[in-house]
Amino acid sequence: MVIVQVCVGSSCHLKGSPEIVELLQKAVEEHHLADEVTLAGSFCIGKCNRVGVTIQVNDDIHVGVTKENFKEFFNDNILSAVEGK
Repeated sequence: MVIVQVCVGSSCHLKGSPEIVELLQKAVEEHHLADEVTLAGSFCIGKCNRVGVTIQVNDDIHVGVTKENFKEFFNDNILSAVEGK
């Protein structure tokens, strides 16, 4: 099981976490990963960045996730984690 926690604290919320959550939900559904990936919200992960949202995938923290780089982030960090099981 891959656990994906999206920061929904005030800073990340302003930087687009609601949109990133929506993209994550759609991507998990499109790739039929509902049984492989758990999506959760998290308050501040403590890695605030000037641009984008902070997301924790299992134990790895990723900063600067935006709508523009979401597909690359998803492929490199979530799909690869599922496939690496």
